[in-house]
Amino acid sequence: MRSIQFLFPGACLFAACASYCQPYDIVVKGGHVIDPKSGVYEVRDVAIRDGKIVSIADRIETSGSKQIIDAKGLYVTPGLIDIHSHNFPDMRTGDPFPDHFTFRNGTTTTIDAGSSGWRSFPELKRTIIDRSETRVLAWLNIAGEGYRGGAYEQDTSDMNAKLTASVARLYSEHIVGIKVAHFEGREWTPIDRAVAAGKNANNIPVMIDFGSSTPPLPLEELYNKHLRPGDVYTHCFGGIRNKEGGGREAIVEDGKLRPFVPAAQKRGIVFDVGFGTTSFSFACAVPALKSGFHPNSISTDMNRHSFNAPMQNILNVMSTFMAMGMDLKDVITATTWNSAKIIKREELGNLSPGSCADVAIFNLREGKFGFYDRDGQRIEGSNRLECEVTIREGKVVYDLNGIAMPIIIPGHRRY
Repeated sequence: MRSIQFLFPGACLFAACASYCQPYDIVVKGGHVIDPKSGVYEVRDVAIRDGKIVSIADRIETSGSKQIIDAKGLYVTPGLIDIHSHNFPDMRTGDPFPDHFTFRNGTTTTIDAGSSGWRSFPELKRTIIDRSETRVLAWLNIAGEGYRGGAYEQDTSDMNAKLTASVARLYSEHIVGIKVAHFEGREWTPIDRAVAAGKNANNIPVMIDFGSSTPPLPLEELYNKHLRPGDVYTHCFGGIRNKEGGGREAIVEDGKLRPFVPAAQKRGIVFDVGFGTTSFSFACAVPALKSGFHPNSISTDMNRHSFNAPMQNILNVMSTFMAMGMDLKDVITATTWNSAKIIKREELGNLSPGSCADVAIFNLREGKFGFYDRDGQRIEGSNRLECEVTIREGKVVYDLNGIAMPIIIPGHRRY
C-alpha cells in the first residue's frame, strides 16, 4: 500500500504531461483570429486535437502535429452558422443537399427553416440530418407537413401546437425552434400557435416568415403583441406589396427606418436577413444600415432557386453587407456567435478552448465587386470574402488551394 501511495502522484503527473505533450492534429499558424465570444481580434495560432480547440496563443509549437495550415494574411473564424436554409431534397422542393454548398463557403452548421413539420420531420432527420457531414439542425414548421405548398400551408386546422411541441421536445437535439411561413390569411393563428408550441417545448424561439395578406398585417403589432424577446423576424430587409395592395410591410417607409423597428430590436426581437431569391432589397437595407440598424444575424435562405440568383452563397451575402457599410468583425459576429446564441447552441460559434473545432479560414479579396438584389439594383464594394479552408470537428473538409499540409483527401461518401 505504501508503495502505491508513493507512486500515485508521479503517475498522475506523468499522465498529465503525456496528455499535454501530445502532438496536435492541426495547428493553424499566423492567421488573424476573429472570435467575437472571447473578443480576440488579432494574429494568433490555433491548435486542434481530438475534434476540439485546444489553445489559441501567440506561438504554438508544431512538432509532431499531423497537419499545419499557414494562415498568414488570412482570417481565422469560428465555422459559420446559417440559421435560415432549406435542405429537404425530395419531390416537393428539390432543394440541395447541405454538404454541396456549406463547406466550400465556411459553413459548418446550417439550420433548415421549416421544410418539415411535426409529421415530416422524421423523414428530414433520416434523409438529411443523419447523412450529412455538415451539422444540420431544424426549425420545425407549425404546419404539420412543412413546405408542401398550396392549401397545405394555409390550413390552420393542421397547425397543432401540442403535437408540434411534442415533436420538438422528442428531437430537442436537432430542433432549435418553430417556424411560420407563407401564410396568406389575415389572422394571427399560425404565429400564436407557433409561440405556444415554442413555450411548451422548453421555451424555444420561433422564426417568422411573415407571408402576405391583403391588406398586410401590421409589423408593429407582430413585434409588440405576438412575439417574445428571442423570437426571430426573418427576411427583415424584404417587404413587398402586390398590385392588389397586399403583401407584407417593410421596416423602411419613405426611405426611413420606421421607429418601432429599433425599439423592437432593443426589446429583444431578433432581425435575420434570410436573403433568399425575392426577400432582399437595397431600397430597404441601405436606409436601415445608414440609420445605424444592423441585423442580428446574416443568413441565406439557401434553396434551389436562390443559389443561382442574387444571394449565391453566404459569403456573397456577408460581402454585400460589407459593401453597405458593416465591418468584417460585425458580419463575422452575425454569422457565428450571434447565431449560436439565437438558436441557444452556445457551444457553437466560438473558438474557446474545449469547444468543437469548427473553423473557417477566409481570404479577403480586394478589387471592384458588384452585388445586386431582387429588384435588379446594384451596388459596388471593394472586398469579397473567399473561403480558403473549412474544418469540421477537427478535420479539414474543404481546402481551396491545398494549404493544409500534408494534404489529406477526405474519404468519399455514398449519398
